Amino acid sequence: MKNRIRVLRAEQRWSQAELARRVGVTRLAIHAIENEKHEPSLRLAARIARAFQQSIDDVFDLSEV
Repeated sequence: MKNRIRVLRAEQRWSQAELARRVGVTRLAIHAIENEKHEPSLRLAARIARAFQQSIDDVFDLSEV
């Protein structure tokens, strides 16, 4: 699933580790989601979107789901 996590992290100047800490997962989990190797659960997608103060639709491209 395509996403804007890398762009949003850059805007906030957050590392993968910082985002991972904020949403309660490992840096490797963020890396896998960012690189479209893993699809997050709805709960995790919501936590990621909330961390950026965005909607899930603004962070993830759900048209491919």
